[in-house]
Amino acid sequence: MTTGRGEESSLPAGGPARHIPVLLAEIIDALDPREGATFLDGTFGAGGYTGAMLDAGASVIAIDRDPDAIAAGQALVDRSQGRLTLVPRVFSELDSIARAAGCEALQGVVLDIGVSSMQIDEAVRGFSFRFEGPLDMRMGQAGRSAADIVNNADSEELADILFYFGEERQARRLTRAIVNDRAQNPFTTTRQLASLCERVIPTKPTQIHAATRTFQALRIAVNDELGELTRALAAAERTLAPGGVLAIVTFHSLEDRIVKQFFAERSGRGQARSRLLPGEPVPPKPTFDLLSGQPVTAGEAELAINPRSRSARLRFARRNDMPALGLTGEWVELAKLPERKHAPAKAAQSNPAYNKSTSNKAGGR
Repeated sequence: MTTGRGEESSLPAGGPARHIPVLLAEIIDALDPREGATFLDGTFGAGGYTGAMLDAGASVIAIDRDPDAIAAGQALVDRSQGRLTLVPRVFSELDSIARAAGCEALQGVVLDIGVSSMQIDEAVRGFSFRFEGPLDMRMGQAGRSAADIVNNADSEELADILFYFGEERQARRLTRAIVNDRAQNPFTTTRQLASLCERVIPTKPTQIHAATRTFQALRIAVNDELGELTRALAAAERTLAPGGVLAIVTFHSLEDRIVKQFFAERSGRGQARSRLLPGEPVPPKPTFDLLSGQPVTAGEAELAINPRSRSARLRFARRNDMPALGLTGEWVELAKLPERKHAPAKAAQSNPAYNKSTSNKAGGR
């Protein structure tokens, strides 16, 4: 069974919710796994979605960048009688991974975006402000850590990370405090950073913890989560067979917005091909059929046993036989911070909160 994924603000008061797959029945209903077909689970975790697809008779290629998840999943590989291939890679490479495993056309792809409960609940991984641990957050346990960003990023980059990836209205105020504190005592632990957030952003008991958005922003930046997602969308488009389903569970607005816009564009939603202006280019033909009743959210029964599913959103679409379109520059830009020289102007025009946060009252630049 896999763990539920989501933001720490949805932790139950009585303790962590572990090993509960989010929207499992809805995922299986959308994918329709069956004997003789091959599916790909891009976020293996503890194997919840993969296990359910194996139980339905399907073969599964599963991916996880976390070495701990790969090691723990070997038992399921051994029990799968050759129907499970577990790969230690990033899911943005799912098309090349599928080909290397001998599958040229998948019948379904599922992605559960975000941090897993296993990672949140392990203090040593540094994902949670609820536990004292190293300020790490690396899903793949390699590369630049959250501490590296907090201690070494210049104030412009750090503020942009907090504002754009965490949607933190107090990004500039927080950045000023971080830069001031790190000069005297570099940040090394989760509680150290969480305490600063509590000091800078007073909150009421009914509000989310002051560090929630900061930790989300750093995690996204450390793991390039939005870039991974956009590249995975294009990879799935390339490798799904006609009739194959792409199903994605997201937990916050940044991810959900990208998935929603991708499915809308690729399904031709809002396009009026017969009413083009003279000289207006004909839009490409849709590559996906968008299915109705979305987004799918957790019901009361699931919420009662797994409060972390509260913010989960499932969107899915069926691949048709049109050629894949790939990613244009605008999709690449969606996953990146704005270019430095344009960031202030763009932010001021489209995000009043950013402009406000740069005022002298909020700390300024």
